[in-house]
Amino acid sequence: MEPVVTDNLERHLDVAKEWFPHDYVPWSQGRDYDGLMEGEAWAAEQSKVPDVARTSLIVNLLTEDNLPSYHHEIATVFGRDGAWGTWVHRWTAEEGRHGIAIRDYLLVTRAVDPVELERARMNHMASGFESANHDDLLRSLAYVSFQELATRISHRNTGRITGDPLCEQLLQRIALDENLHMLFYRNLIGAAFELAPDQTMRAVTDVVKDFQMPGHGIADFNRKAVAIATAGIYDLRIHNDEVLAPVLRFWGIDELEGLSAEGEKARDELNEFRDGLAASAGRFEEKRDAQRARQVERGQQVVSL
Repeated sequence: MEPVVTDNLERHLDVAKEWFPHDYVPWSQGRDYDGLMEGEAWAAEQSKVPDVARTSLIVNLLTEDNLPSYHHEIATVFGRDGAWGTWVHRWTAEEGRHGIAIRDYLLVTRAVDPVELERARMNHMASGFESANHDDLLRSLAYVSFQELATRISHRNTGRITGDPLCEQLLQRIALDENLHMLFYRNLIGAAFELAPDQTMRAVTDVVKDFQMPGHGIADFNRKAVAIATAGIYDLRIHNDEVLAPVLRFWGIDELEGLSAEGEKARDELNEFRDGLAASAGRFEEKRDAQRARQVERGQQVVSL
């Protein structure tokens, strides 16, 4: 895999564009908070973004905050030598901008309660992150191939639902980073299918069946995830149609030849799981449509994409 890593690292460095988090923060809107600065305490009415957008922004930020744990995970699996090590550090440096930019935007615009945000950060980071089921090379690469794309879509849709053009521009910029990271990992798994098709098929199947977003350890994550899904920011349909489908199609999963009986078994498991996921997505959409219709009948505001 080393030559493939080297080639994709060089491609990434050629196409990645330099950008600066401070360019996306409206600093002139900032003012002192209460506490040491004896400024104005935060109040919910100061936030200009809808509640569900605030929830999604917080989840996205807390997910980015756990970067030290992610760095430890990939450095342990990929190593710190050669092209692998160069990628690990470059990826970490690029990801580090995301949390900086989102937090500065949220605090300057008073979009969130800064005290609760810091408490949530401490709680989440104290729990760390451990990819116990993806602790080998192939499973790690398969997981991040999907996760980076899922994160890109979550950032993009969160920006759209905020109703703030600047926030949307910021999250679109972050999404561009996530997309380049996805391409790197996706290409590596593509090469792995050529080198070890049976092992790679099993790894991909296991990851798809057990997939969780890296922020799943955030306090009250399930409730937050339901709100995010209900608003159409990230739901089962998006996960199946916009994350799993295009990546699996790029790898040519359905057309892949030369698999042993074990590889074919893994592919069958994958297809069966995806059929069930598509059915679950349809049921969720039906319930969500019915809920939105009831809200409209009651004259309630429906915030969705």
